[in-house]
Amino acid sequence: MGLRLRLRLPHKSSPRTPSYLLLCVLALSFFSFTALLLYKVDDFIAQTKTLAGHNLEPTPWHIFPRKSFSEGTKHSQAYRILQCSYFSCPYNAVVQPKSLQSESGSGRLTHQPQCPDFFRWIHRDLEPWAKTGVTKEHVKRAKANAAFRVVILSGKLYVDLYYACVQSRMMFTIWGILQLLTKYPGMVPDVDMMFDCMDKPIINQTEYQSFPVPLFRYCTNEAHLDIPFPDWSFWGWSETNLRPWEEEFGDIKQGSRRRSWDNKQPRAYWKGNPDVVSPIRLELMKCNHSRLWGAQIMRQDWAEEAKGGFEQSKLSNQCNHRYKIYAEGYAWSVSLKYILSCGSMTLIISPEYEDFFSRGLLPKENYWPISPTDLCRSIKYAVDWGNANPSQAETIGKRGQVYMESISMDRVYDYMFHLITEYSKLQKFKPEKPASANEVCAGSLLCFAEQKERELLERSRVVPSLDQPCKLPVADRSRLERLIQQKKKTIENVRYMEMTRTKKSSK
Repeated sequence: MGLRLRLRLPHKSSPRTPSYLLLCVLALSFFSFTALLLYKVDDFIAQTKTLAGHNLEPTPWHIFPRKSFSEGTKHSQAYRILQCSYFSCPYNAVVQPKSLQSESGSGRLTHQPQCPDFFRWIHRDLEPWAKTGVTKEHVKRAKANAAFRVVILSGKLYVDLYYACVQSRMMFTIWGILQLLTKYPGMVPDVDMMFDCMDKPIINQTEYQSFPVPLFRYCTNEAHLDIPFPDWSFWGWSETNLRPWEEEFGDIKQGSRRRSWDNKQPRAYWKGNPDVVSPIRLELMKCNHSRLWGAQIMRQDWAEEAKGGFEQSKLSNQCNHRYKIYAEGYAWSVSLKYILSCGSMTLIISPEYEDFFSRGLLPKENYWPISPTDLCRSIKYAVDWGNANPSQAETIGKRGQVYMESISMDRVYDYMFHLITEYSKLQKFKPEKPASANEVCAGSLLCFAEQKERELLERSRVVPSLDQPCKLPVADRSRLERLIQQKKKTIENVRYMEMTRTKKSSK
């Protein structure tokens, strides 16, 4: 048998992959992943809408310039949006609902005053849904005219944003709702509400008669179904240097005492911006003649005022006249409450719009009605009447001031509480958080606020109340109808007085 020899020849070694190539592949993969991640984050941030107005278009029914933001770079803006929107609200346990009944011995909810009579309008405002209730379809259709949606669930606030609001209206309105939840913890019911933040009511009674949609805003009138809600300026208005309501009222009242009635200028005074698509304000500018019409009419330039630190527009320095004029702007104006607060006899040019508290005003009781058709002559008559009847004119002015003093922030929160509560009773569905809504808390809202906004918001913070909300008056439609007719009759009497004087003077 032959011997087989098996020779093992050495294998030729294969070339080795250089180590730096592997590192290059890993680095390229890392950078590609990072770039993709940053792209996705940027895309996500670009779609995140905020209370400050990021990524929101102006309301199409009232166009205004888009807001510019002070963040230095795109990345710093993205970080702020991410931080404020998703990492500023701490986890809190569900707030347990509390009873409106007094908790004996607990030190909470011990007093319940009677609400002012104008709270009855809450029932009237919600009448369109008294029979049908508010369904999901009602809320869905209201979205077409809404800037944002407010959903309250177990004491937490969720906001779904659709359009931007002019200036800081949205931020301050939402802050007010957050303070309501703080003031009455566990007492505000679950609710789903659509809001618009522009001036003019939009839900026309005739157009929406067959299917009224519930939309909350700052004013309304007889021809519309919009539900009035306290406006943002009760918590401050940073763009015009207005502080929270009770601070501002206190200073105005103090300013009104600097001169006695006899030492106040015996003329009517108005200072404001006529360039807001307001025919009545443009007409008012023609009445600027102290001798002929007994009026001093001044144009307000807010841009110039801002440059001067608002020194010339302090409301507490504008109570030196016996008569002050209220003229609506583009629609209703927040200026009404400040004008009434002066204690001068307020001359209200027949308003087309009403807010939540102005419906409690009574002509010749706490203001004097002015005709819009013969404006200058009507103002002159009011001034002459007041100067001939100084005691009565002063009383009317003081009553207007007392009325505004009764609209304390406690009552503002109580109005919000009862309006939301009564509205929630009409809901035929259980509110749920919309998929696109974010939770909003004090931390997340303040995170978006600029320095001036933050200062005002912090000054209007509340603490849990030891008292119950005031007691809501029962619905009484006939009482409101009598009040409306009484006001119309009084205004007609004033018009008759003006006409009688005009006829006498023409002879």
